[in-house]
Amino acid sequence: MKKVLMSAVAIVALMTAQASAKELKSIGLSLGSMGNPFFVAMAKGAAASAQKINPNAKVTALGFDYDLNKQFTQIDNFIASGVDLILLNPGDPVALEPAIKRAQAAGIPVIAVDTAAKGADIVITTDNTQAGEISCQYIVDKLGGKGDVIIENGPQVSSVRERVAGCKKALSNAPGIKILSSDQDAKGSRDQGLNVMQGYLTRFPKIDAVFTINDPQAIGSDLAVKQLHRDQIMITSVDGAPDIEVALKANTHIHASASQDPYAIAQLAVKLGSELLNGNKPEQNVILIPSKLVTRDNVAEYKGWQAER
Repeated sequence: MKKVLMSAVAIVALMTAQASAKELKSIGLSLGSMGNPFFVAMAKGAAASAQKINPNAKVTALGFDYDLNKQFTQIDNFIASGVDLILLNPGDPVALEPAIKRAQAAGIPVIAVDTAAKGADIVITTDNTQAGEISCQYIVDKLGGKGDVIIENGPQVSSVRERVAGCKKALSNAPGIKILSSDQDAKGSRDQGLNVMQGYLTRFPKIDAVFTINDPQAIGSDLAVKQLHRDQIMITSVDGAPDIEVALKANTHIHASASQDPYAIAQLAVKLGSELLNGNKPEQNVILIPSKLVTRDNVAEYKGWQAER
């Protein structure tokens, strides 16, 4: 067995480093909405990770409800209360930079989760390009490389743009696929997914498949397809949300969703944040979590957002 011999100086240095290690005592999370199961799972993942590091760690998860001023206030309150780490899902990827800098000036690392934020120490998000690609590759495969497809777009944040880019990459490899439309913003919501899809169904007599940028839009689009009895249309999306698990097991037109793992994203964010507190930076400050495709065939084995870890 190989043994490592340490000098007395090295041993003293190690003991000093351990003694001065900063303990993770308090974490603040500013997330989109605590009414959204995605962010509920994220808060649970952060709490679970924090408890492993320090059983007495306090985790405060707040929803800014897509009000940027409210998010600024939450970050400033976290700074004032002296948290050790801030995780945020940015309401604006650029506008939050001054608040992020204020936190960092106070010695508080800031990690952006799900969406990139300018100035954040680390960004951890789903590999959205890959997610869009595998969701649309499913369409290509099921259509045999031929058909009329719609990309139902959404709010122009980085994650949505990347999903659409990934989808277009997959579709472009099939010359027999025609993209009928890719510029309609369904706002990431069920209601707007319904409204936008109703417009598409009126406009286009033949649609073979639809890719929506998230699950709420997919569910709204499915309702529109049912209302107009266009039963040949196939829908895919990105999220792997609890609602889509139900839809994949039911009589819907939704065939697949590229999953995200908010629980794992937050777990990793807390782990890396704790390491940052002690001067240990990751090799890369942008970390992408690969997506897996959830389909009608494998949904029974899918461990979703609400699964116990």
